[in-house]
Amino acid sequence: MKRIFLLWFVHYFYIINSANGQGIIEPKHSFTLELGLPNTFTNKAFREIMQGLVHVSPNYQYAFKNGFALGVGGRYSYFAINEFRVPSKVFGGNHSFGGFVKIGHEKFYSELFAIDAGVKLGYAQNIFYSDLLRSRGIDVVSKASIYVEPIIGLVLASSESDTYRFSIGYSFFNNSFKPWDIGFEEGNEIGYTAKELSHISSFLTVGFGYTHHFNGKASTGFEE
Repeated sequence: MKRIFLLWFVHYFYIINSANGQGIIEPKHSFTLELGLPNTFTNKAFREIMQGLVHVSPNYQYAFKNGFALGVGGRYSYFAINEFRVPSKVFGGNHSFGGFVKIGHEKFYSELFAIDAGVKLGYAQNIFYSDLLRSRGIDVVSKASIYVEPIIGLVLASSESDTYRFSIGYSFFNNSFKPWDIGFEEGNEIGYTAKELSHISSFLTVGFGYTHHFNGKASTGFEE
């Protein structure tokens, strides 16, 4: 993670040097692709058993002149089972995919720096699979849920229409993870209390993204 932050800051200084003299981007139509690392929280079993490996989220956004923004997009996350945190080794994982709408605010405060913050409201389908499930004649366990994800992006411009961002999002799902989602007999709490298993599933995603603004530069006062 330290290397990732170092690379981001190196890229930041590169952007400063390459972007001198460009105008402030006025956000309007834009497409963003974000890639991050999800870190499980809240539900103790979910936090200890499921290990986040990747989170991908493409989305389109329209920003009005006052900064208010509306967006729509998709999401995919993958969590692998940590076979060393269960009573017997279990191999498998959890595919989570769905879509969302976003309400937020996006604004450039200089020709280089902007903040894009908001809340994503969406639907996700969580698909659990494991060798333990297959041994019981079950292909997958599927759980649908709605989720809320506050998110903030610190944005740096690299050209008149392209930006890069460091983003943080926290997803809250309206269901909880149970050991029988990955193949243990229903009711077998494998050492966790009923209270611990009743907590909703959530995860924090730290990542980076690229945005293309289709309207390009639309400012004055910073021309060469």
